[in-house]
Amino acid sequence: MTKAGKPMKAYVLIETAAGKTKTVKKELGGIKGGASTVVHLDAVTGPFDFIAVVEGPTLDAVGRLVTEEIGAIDGVTRTTTCLAIAIA
Repeated sequence: MTKAGKPMKAYVLIETAAGKTKTVKKELGGIKGGASTVVHLDAVTGPFDFIAVVEGPTLDAVGRLVTEEIGAIDGVTRTTTCLAIAIA
């Protein structure tokens, strides 16, 4: 957890292979309830197909979620992870 006790939050931009968008959406929707989880998922237009909001207790946990779960989905061709930060 962060110093304030809040989980780490990140936006994961996800690109999929042609014809795999629906399959990837179904798999992404199933990543819920663990220590790190997908809390929101939007299909978008542009260079990426989805933007997922993910949360986890640590930066490492978020990284594992992105690499071991999201990146391992058949049809995911690329991810870009943007960590949410606080600006004082």
